Amino acid sequence: MSGYEFSCAAVAVNEGVAEVTLTATGKGQRMGPDYWAQFPTLLDQLDADEAVRVVLLRTASEHFSFGLDLVAMGAELAEFTAPDARAVLRTRFLSLVKKMQRTHNAVAACRKPVIAAVQGWCIGGGVDLITACDIRLASQDAKFSVREVKLAIVPDVGTLARLPALIGQGATRELSFSGDDFSAKRAFDLGLVSEVFDTPATLLAGARSLAARIAKNPPLTVQGIKQVLNFSSEREAALSLDAVALWNAAFFPSEDLQEAIGAFMEKREPVFKGR
Repeated sequence: MSGYEFSCAAVAVNEGVAEVTLTATGKGQRMGPDYWAQFPTLLDQLDADEAVRVVLLRTASEHFSFGLDLVAMGAELAEFTAPDARAVLRTRFLSLVKKMQRTHNAVAACRKPVIAAVQGWCIGGGVDLITACDIRLASQDAKFSVREVKLAIVPDVGTLARLPALIGQGATRELSFSGDDFSAKRAFDLGLVSEVFDTPATLLAGARSLAARIAKNPPLTVQGIKQVLNFSSEREAALSLDAVALWNAAFFPSEDLQEAIGAFMEKREPVFKGR
């Protein structure tokens, strides 16, 4: 049992492990307004809770995450998509990007190790989230995609800042330029995940076992290891996050973006013209 009350996730703390189960927002475990508004506060509370030594992030759904909920977030994003958006709108968009970046920055900044247990699809924002985690495990059915390019968007909430350190520049560029799907096996071969389990059930059992083993170690030492490892990597990530926030504030509005959103809503192939 725990005193955590959030609509974006359910939290249970037991023997030093906080098991955080993402709450579905519509089809495919999408990241809607509640997720972006609440998740940083949830991670801050877990960071401050002395009863928590490790965080295990999982889903009870068939899929880990389909990423940003374009339908639920559409109204908030709509005013920023016009190609003639003025400076005041671009400034507000910059603030929105920085606010959304804080959601996954809070995962990386949490002093307690965060383990992601990935099953089913992990797309776009889902990849942003797991790259901010310390350890990533997957079931054999897991599938990944840095999908933002298909929506004429430069990923701006973590993937480009953290994925190169995990899988290298070449693989990051291939996956980000193409938007291709890739399997749990390839994720393992690239180093994105450290172990692949046969089924979601064995994934959860394995993730819980690892979390329990870490929780038995001296907590301040474990936290110190994470902080030292983060010292260089998160400084580099911060520079990248600033750069992409500024880039998207300047160039996010485009005809290609409008075409991508229209095609998504109409369930058709987009036709991009580089405008």
